[in-house]
Amino acid sequence: MNLTIPGLAILLMAAPAFAAPDDMDDAHQALKEAVQAKKGAAEVKKLAAQAHALAHPLATSPESEDLKEAIAHAREVETYTEYALYSTALQSPAEAAVDLLSTLEQQNPKSKYLDEGYGRYFIALNQTGAASKIVAIAEKALTNLPDNPDLLMVLADSALTRKQYDRAVSYGQRLAVAASEHKRNSAVGRGRYIAGVAAASGTKWAVADKELRAALPFIKDSEEMTGNALFYLGLANYQLGKMTLKKAQMLEAVKFSEQAAGMKCSTAQQAFKNARLIKLEADKMR
Repeated sequence: MNLTIPGLAILLMAAPAFAAPDDMDDAHQALKEAVQAKKGAAEVKKLAAQAHALAHPLATSPESEDLKEAIAHAREVETYTEYALYSTALQSPAEAAVDLLSTLEQQNPKSKYLDEGYGRYFIALNQTGAASKIVAIAEKALTNLPDNPDLLMVLADSALTRKQYDRAVSYGQRLAVAASEHKRNSAVGRGRYIAGVAAASGTKWAVADKELRAALPFIKDSEEMTGNALFYLGLANYQLGKMTLKKAQMLEAVKFSEQAAGMKCSTAQQAFKNARLIKLEADKMR
């Protein structure tokens, strides 16, 4: 049986087609030079697309001992294209930044550079008048980057604004954890604050008490947030003290309300009234 020629033809047809190594390296080098020379968003976007097109088939091919080094190199090239889009976006005007980061999002929605770039992406969307797109982008992106603080902050704020209190508590708590891992203390405070306010608004008093107490050390530089947190702590401790008949907790509610009343915040006036009413009720308790 003479199957040599047909068999060889079948094997050749089944083999994956990869770019010549020199072509990929040339594209990689051209992209590096463009980034280093700061040639601009359009040029970097074009060269990144070229390098990615040459590297991607090999970078995503099945593991092979024969191609191990070549695959590793192709992945390095592909990762560099992501860096090029991200780093150029940081230095570009808002419209160009949106284009570059949107391109990166399409190329690899799980990119570590996209994980770092969403903050800039959202600012640029705001600056270009496309703020209405941010929440939808964040919701979609969260499936790929579930612990991204920028995404969680957008969604926590949005849920609280829309009075979706259970969602706001969940997003706020996730934000606090994620921000802690990223060492972003202000975002930790924001997450705890949103979770606490949402929990109080949804009458989940124990959760509100826990989250707002945890928020206070992180939000002390914001008098508005601190005052509002103290206001809701007053409400939460009043409700908890009333349910458990604990005078000490009622008096703690008075303390929180008085502190809120003395701050420049939107709830100060109501906090002052609450402090007086809660104190009258607490005085009747044994």
